Amino acid sequence: MRLNPALYKTVLLVCLFFSSLITHANQVACFTTNMGQFCIELFETRTPITTTNFINYINSTSYTNNIFHRSVPDFVVQGGGFKIISGTAGESLTAVNTFAPIINEFKISNIRGTVAMAKLGNDPNSATSQWFVNLKDNSSNLDNQNGGFTVFGRVIFDGMSVFDAIEELPIRNFGGSFAATPLKDYDGSSAVSFNNLVRINDVALTDVTSIFSQGILSFAVDIGTGNVLEVSLRLIQDSPSIVFELDPDSVVPLNNKPLNLATFSSTSGQLHIPSAMINASIVINNVQMQLTNAESFQFTLVSYE
Repeated sequence: MRLNPALYKTVLLVCLFFSSLITHANQVACFTTNMGQFCIELFETRTPITTTNFINYINSTSYTNNIFHRSVPDFVVQGGGFKIISGTAGESLTAVNTFAPIINEFKISNIRGTVAMAKLGNDPNSATSQWFVNLKDNSSNLDNQNGGFTVFGRVIFDGMSVFDAIEELPIRNFGGSFAATPLKDYDGSSAVSFNNLVRINDVALTDVTSIFSQGILSFAVDIGTGNVLEVSLRLIQDSPSIVFELDPDSVVPLNNKPLNLATFSSTSGQLHIPSAMINASIVINNVQMQLTNAESFQFTLVSYE
């Protein structure tokens, strides 16, 4: 199937009017905690310095046995700064060994579900290991102070249920960095133990071409004209066929070509997505779609493995 010539004109027009907050299909970091599992999609194409820094901390095991030491209801849940270690005398809490501070890369608004770097006051370029999840739309505040807080990812799938549960936990003031520490399974009648801390048990990185979360399939695609775009397809029909439609506001041209991307043939109208993550534990491969409506850019799912 050959595309309507209007396709190219439409794509070029859309590229001129893309929004500042977009979804990406990059590496995914999945965290297993004593409050449940959540995954973060990392915005590598928009915030390469920050995501590289975050991945370096993951690979150094700094976030394994880490804790969420700060919870401010209706604002943020914060971690990345402290971890539990085991020794001959038992468990103890220690600060994470940090790398050099990174340059601020503020570009994306701090809305609910986004993940951003924490930093020192009055020092935009001071972020190291600590990060937080926005529990609500904090853009009017966090986008406009200290150079803007760098959003480098978003919580995907049903991961915000974990942070909503943390938000409901009782909070104790232990002073300093632990002035608002959330406590799990604690009723206030006994001494606080390490088992009461909200703990990250493990972190795993997955490199996928696309992510399907909350009815949106996001990915980078080579459209065969020397152009690579980031796009999102919205699920508009799931029976009898599975049909997606392009969200025009999601289309963003990329200057650099990612290694892991989808391909689209304007000659056949076929879209091939090498891999798609559909929840925290399932990745499907070789997703094939066919352009079935060139006017509204609708794609029908043909097959996957």
